[in-house]
Amino acid sequence: MAVRILDGGREESINLAASLLERGDVVAFPTETVYGLGADALNPYAVLKIFEIKRRPKFDPLIVHILEEGWLDELAHEVPYTARRLLERFWPGPLTLILKKRPVIPDIVTSGLPTVAIRMPSHPVALRLLRRLSRPIAAPSANPFGYLSPTKAEHVARMLGDRIPLILDGGECEYGIESTILSFVGEKVYIHRHGSVTQEEIEEVVGRVEEWRGKALAPGGLPSHYAPKRPIKIVDSAGEIENPHSGFLAFRRPELPVPSRYVRVLSERGDLREAATRFFSCLHDLDRDDVEIIYAERIPGTGLGRAMMERLLKASKAAVF
Repeated sequence: MAVRILDGGREESINLAASLLERGDVVAFPTETVYGLGADALNPYAVLKIFEIKRRPKFDPLIVHILEEGWLDELAHEVPYTARRLLERFWPGPLTLILKKRPVIPDIVTSGLPTVAIRMPSHPVALRLLRRLSRPIAAPSANPFGYLSPTKAEHVARMLGDRIPLILDGGECEYGIESTILSFVGEKVYIHRHGSVTQEEIEEVVGRVEEWRGKALAPGGLPSHYAPKRPIKIVDSAGEIENPHSGFLAFRRPELPVPSRYVRVLSERGDLREAATRFFSCLHDLDRDDVEIIYAERIPGTGLGRAMMERLLKASKAAVF
């Protein structure tokens, strides 16, 4: 099956994508974070296709994408006051909330858990698709399970092009890092995954938040994830590079020559927002057949740097594909 890549800005592309979803198929589409592989969230047979195509373990729950806040109360109940404050500030946008689910959400979406992860994307293509479908869309990243997330349509085509019927091309993703995932227990707010909304931004709204240490309730909670096909080693500087047949992911422009075959710089001036936007795209570019190992320069662990380092640490623990 040859995948079709269509301009997501065209109405006929949205209509075709919605018709595929209506009949229980899957579609790849852009969000402001990464490209997602979507299915009708209320159709368990369609959602099963996501797990099969990605070869994703069924114990790893999915995120449900919605068009407007009014849909939230149809899918979840007991939305805490702190959650309302956060969605008022960050929705539509890259923030996912874990809430108690209503029975309308199939168990396969939540991996049998009593909670569901929900967010409202801001990408215009995703919103037009949701509006045309008029139903929530379950969508993890459009990649084989555990591999690098896609931030361009071409990434999706390269990884899943023989398994899916359609990719809506919405250009390169604005943020380039997945959404931040939060849960709520009593008065406490927990971070399950660092992402495009920083911990500092969240704490400006609700005060101190804590790291979740319990059972994985959301995507990205496994100890290894986000990995290229080549092994990753985190280093403090290019001086630690031992293998010349390597790629080097630099946080900022190196001052000295780098003894690697390929070098990609996340941000010339060391800007974390720019680095996050380029993060997965640069890793895709370094993950080449003539590269034996990727060295990744340690990124400052504040703001968006936490999210990038979280992904590098998980990738460095992953088995080589």
